[in-house]
Amino acid sequence: MFPWNLLPFDQKSQKKFMEMKPDEIEKYVQQMMGKVFQPNMSGALKPEEWIKEMERNTKDPMKSPNHLQSEIFETHDFIFIRLPLKEESWKSQMKLYYTSNQVIIEHIPEVSDKHTLILPATVKRKGASAIHRDGVLELRLPKNVDMQFSEIDIL
Repeated sequence: MFPWNLLPFDQKSQKKFMEMKPDEIEKYVQQMMGKVFQPNMSGALKPEEWIKEMERNTKDPMKSPNHLQSEIFETHDFIFIRLPLKEESWKSQMKLYYTSNQVIIEHIPEVSDKHTLILPATVKRKGASAIHRDGVLELRLPKNVDMQFSEIDIL
């Protein structure tokens, strides 16, 4: 059995937290985070700076200037990906790779850029094709319909 009575939050401390106002709780959490992280991390961000940094880093990638506008859809036999190419030079400088569940696009719009698109289903290793027409690159990947299932015995 787990010794529940040895947890750091007994009934007395729980009552204390229940009576605290939201501002007091936030101040308490900031103090605890400061005690835990500051001694161990020289030059680390303060908790409030860390939160701002996290918010800045998790902004919507669709608003990023280097994000590729792509459209992915599937049929019974294929997965199609359509990428509008804004510049004709992208066609010659881009590199395309794919695995069983993702497509990797490198070198557009900048040479150092790399984009990964997650596929809605697994695809075969061979048989992919790409066509560029009217400023749109269309990838056609054959779906892998051979799903192998293995039963798991429950002990």
